[in-house]
Amino acid sequence: MSPSHAQRPVHIASSGKVPLLEDVLEAAEELWPPALAETWDAVGLVAGRRDQAVRRIHFAVDPVRAVVEEACNAEADLLITHHPLLLRGVNSVEAGQFKGAMIHRLIESGCALLSAHTNGDSAVGGVNDVLAGLLGLQDTEPLQAAEQGLAEEGLGRIGTLTRAVTLGDFAATVFSVMPSVAGGVQVSGDREAAVQRIALCGGAGDSLLTAAAQAQADVFLTADLRHHPASEAREAAAGGKPFLIDVSHFASEWLWLPAAADALDRALTDRGYDVEIAVSGINTDPWDFVLTPGH
Repeated sequence: MSPSHAQRPVHIASSGKVPLLEDVLEAAEELWPPALAETWDAVGLVAGRRDQAVRRIHFAVDPVRAVVEEACNAEADLLITHHPLLLRGVNSVEAGQFKGAMIHRLIESGCALLSAHTNGDSAVGGVNDVLAGLLGLQDTEPLQAAEQGLAEEGLGRIGTLTRAVTLGDFAATVFSVMPSVAGGVQVSGDREAAVQRIALCGGAGDSLLTAAAQAQADVFLTADLRHHPASEAREAAAGGKPFLIDVSHFASEWLWLPAAADALDRALTDRGYDVEIAVSGINTDPWDFVLTPGH
């Protein structure tokens, strides 16, 4: 699976009612409740008038320049990104700086911006459920239950494969479902060891290394594993389980976009609204190429 620079349309508007941004926000908040967001996160509406009409919606992982230009050039009324544009505090949005330039471009084009970040991770049908489903996990539950929400909601997931496979074969499956990016898939563990109980966290999940071990996972799959936490986890496991699989942050979360777009489309259709929804295929992984031994 590989995102391309072509958009992937999910639903084309016809003769239904046109929702206001407020109506779309109501549907989005039911799918990805803001209460599920981590306390450090910045989710919700970033720019836009709640009384504006929304005919076209774009989904993407990152609100970077290429994505914003794609959405604005397509005359989208709303861009929904997984990652926030303004996660950390800013003192200025002057157009000479990257974030200010993106805010100006969106506002001047009449395109609102909405972020569904850790609430999109934790929700039922969110990033982690989609990833678990693609990998064939059964009987999943959160690695870290949400403080507010359903029992099925929270960070990460743990579940079982229908049968045990080797770590090498499972890593190959992971590689096959991920969008193609420079970093590929890194694995720590015995390639021939049998694995069946799988823990995962889309995006950066090294805060859940201990939870994966306590849940007796055979493997913990996540992104952005830093040297020291990964090394210490492997030392604590004495070379055994849980093994580690490190994937691209972008790739692990892009997989959610088509499912999120489809879910929002159904929610709006159920309310009698008709919109055009597209998923951006732009690869916003920050790495362009990788060198490996012998290459």
